Amino acid sequence: MRVVLFCHSLISDWNHGNAHFLRGVVRELVAQGHYVRVLEPQDAWSIRNLVADAGVTAIDDFHAAYPELSCLRYDPERLDLEAALDGAHLVLVHEWNDPLLVERLGRHRAGRGRYVLLFHDTHHRCISDEAAIAGFDLDAYDGVLAFGEVIRDRYVRKGWARRAWAWHEAADVRLARPIEGSSVDGEVVWIGNWGDNERSAEIRSYLVDPVAELGIRARVHGVRYPQSALDALARAGVEYGGWLANYCVPQTFAHFRATVHIPRRPYVQALPGVPTIRVFEALACGIPLISCWWEDRMKLFREGDMLMVRTPAQMREALRDVLNDPDLARALCVRGRETILARHTCTHRVAELMRIVETIIQAPLQEPTLA
Repeated sequence: MRVVLFCHSLISDWNHGNAHFLRGVVRELVAQGHYVRVLEPQDAWSIRNLVADAGVTAIDDFHAAYPELSCLRYDPERLDLEAALDGAHLVLVHEWNDPLLVERLGRHRAGRGRYVLLFHDTHHRCISDEAAIAGFDLDAYDGVLAFGEVIRDRYVRKGWARRAWAWHEAADVRLARPIEGSSVDGEVVWIGNWGDNERSAEIRSYLVDPVAELGIRARVHGVRYPQSALDALARAGVEYGGWLANYCVPQTFAHFRATVHIPRRPYVQALPGVPTIRVFEALACGIPLISCWWEDRMKLFREGDMLMVRTPAQMREALRDVLNDPDLARALCVRGRETILARHTCTHRVAELMRIVETIIQAPLQEPTLA
C-alpha cells in the first residue's frame, strides 16, 4: 500500500508529542512493506524551536536515530498535491496541519482522488477550542481517527465528521524497551512539557513538593518552563534537564528508579479515557509508573499496571513505597510492559488502521453514523 502522511513535523518532537506516535506508526508501516511518504511544512514552528534550543545537529540526530524515516519538507505556497498524492492508496492528515491544506486535500479527494482520506486528531482542541475544530472542512474525508472514544463521539455528534473511529496512541516497542545495566542517577524522573498552565499547580503539588519532602534525587525534562518554575525546581533540589528527544527516553528511564505521569487538566476533566503517549512509553520501557488519577474509561490498562493517586499525600506514599519495596517496583515493571506488548504497540495500531481502511473500501459511507 502507498501511504501519504501530512503532519506538522515528524523530524521534531519539541513540544510536539504527537511526533512520537507518528514516528512509530510510520516505522511499522515501513517494516510491513508499505511505501510511506511523509510531508511536513519546512517552516514548522516545532523545528524552528528545536533548532533554536538544540542546534541543527538535532535534525541530524533524528535521522541517525530513525534511518528508515524520511520527510519531504515543503513550501505550503508551492505544494504540488498532484505530485504528492501520486499513486496514493491511503492519505492521513494530522490535526496540526494548516486548515487551508486540510481543505485543499478534501477538494482533491472529492474531485479526483481515488484513495482513502482520513483526518487524525490527537489533541484536546475539540473540547478546549471547539471553534478551531469546527472550522476544518472534512466533508470529503472518509472519516476521522480520534485518539479516544469521547473525541470520536464528539466529532460525529457535532456534525464535524460523518464517521469516526477511536485510534489510541501506542508505544513504538522497537524504541521503547527496558535497558539493563545502567547506573542509577536518581530516584525519580519526569518527562513532560510545561504547556500553557494546564498543569502548573499539579506539577508543584504532585512532583516538586513530594520530591522535596522526601529528600529524593529527581530530574525533569521538558520545554517551555517559565523562570518561576525553574526557580521552584531549583529550590526543591530537582535537576532540570531541558528538552529530551523521544529516542533518548528509554536510556534516560534506565538511569532512574521510577517515573510519574501528570496529565494536563483538559484530559482529566473533559476527555476521560484518553491517556497520552507518555503512559504507553513509560510502561513499555519497564519503569515503575505512578500516575495522577485519570479515568481509564475504556479499560485500556489492568489494575497493577501502574499506581494511580488522587492526592499529593498519596503521591508521596506511592513514591516512598516504590522506592523502598523492590518487589512492588519489579511487579509494576513486569505487569505494565506485559499489557503494552499485548495491547498497545504500534503493530496493534497499524493492524487497526488496516481494518478501518478495509471497512471504508468495502462499505463507502452513505449516511452519517457512528462506526
